[in-house]
Amino acid sequence: MNQAIPLRQNTLWLITIACTISIGSMYYNQPLLALISTELNADVSAVPTLTQIGYAIGLLLFVPLGDLIDRRKLIVGLSGLNAIALILAAISPDLNGLLAASCAIGLTAVVPQLLIPFATQLADAEQRGRIVGTVMSGLLIGIILGRVAGGLAGGSFGWRSIFWIAAALMITLGLVLLKQLPSTVPPAITGSYFGLLRSLPKLFAEHSALRQRSIAGAILFASYSGFWAVLPFVLERPPFEFHSEVAGLFGLVGMISATASPWLGRITDQTSPRLTLKIAIGLFAIALLVLCQFYTTLWGLILGAILLDLGTQAGQISNKAKIYSLPIEIHNRLTTIYMVIFFTGGAIGSWLFAYGWRFAS
Repeated sequence: MNQAIPLRQNTLWLITIACTISIGSMYYNQPLLALISTELNADVSAVPTLTQIGYAIGLLLFVPLGDLIDRRKLIVGLSGLNAIALILAAISPDLNGLLAASCAIGLTAVVPQLLIPFATQLADAEQRGRIVGTVMSGLLIGIILGRVAGGLAGGSFGWRSIFWIAAALMITLGLVLLKQLPSTVPPAITGSYFGLLRSLPKLFAEHSALRQRSIAGAILFASYSGFWAVLPFVLERPPFEFHSEVAGLFGLVGMISATASPWLGRITDQTSPRLTLKIAIGLFAIALLVLCQFYTTLWGLILGAILLDLGTQAGQISNKAKIYSLPIEIHNRLTTIYMVIFFTGGAIGSWLFAYGWRFAS
């Protein structure tokens, strides 16, 4: 068995940048919903929901394979499949085609959830929070830039343009990762693919920390996703009457959270994941209070978005640092369980908030 190489700084930055690029696929559509709805003359509120459902399914089907086969090959293959799904979105003739493509985008956009345990496996235990924080900063920047790029490209060149651009980026990323990503980390176990899937319920039952952190993450992400699902519709109506470009640029407020991620990771290393989770819950509580009272004001929306982004980032760093303290040979399956529950919460939150907005309107 080959020995795992240490995590070098350039490898950490490559993984962080790869997370930034690959996670963007999930979020290009969010600031474009009003624009897409106008062109297709249809209710497109299911588009982000299906993207997240596809992501949850992809986590279940693909991420456990990281405990069994060469992760580099799996990551590169999924990057190529994600590029194909993005092209399908760009050429979608109608709502049904876009819904199918959105689900496929989510299904194949799980590359970051293979890269994060890859990085933590190479890292020293006492640096795990910092490593998670650094990689998660790339993840959050990707979410932010995905929304910004989607809004700007949609407003300037039409909503389909961003999917063509993103497909080219994913193809380029796959080629770079094929050449540069280390492949010396051996599979942690031997066995069959279906054996991996059958082990997931057992792992969930065995590890109370995994259960608690998965549920906490899902609840937090439900609120976060719900906010972003209704934000474009809030901004297009009085008193704002903004277009998709502004909805995308709105995501820039999350840069505060991205820069705070390594700091939150160091707090987790120096104290405990429990404290970081308490910080996350407090930030969410304040954010929801602000948004409930001041959602008709621009400053209220901006402050709420900042607090939600910070809370999401703190919760993710805390939860992942905790579950990655469990045995290393099951890290990919732990990621699968946690992220499936996490994004299922996000999908439910998107649907509930969108339904509530339509009902209230």
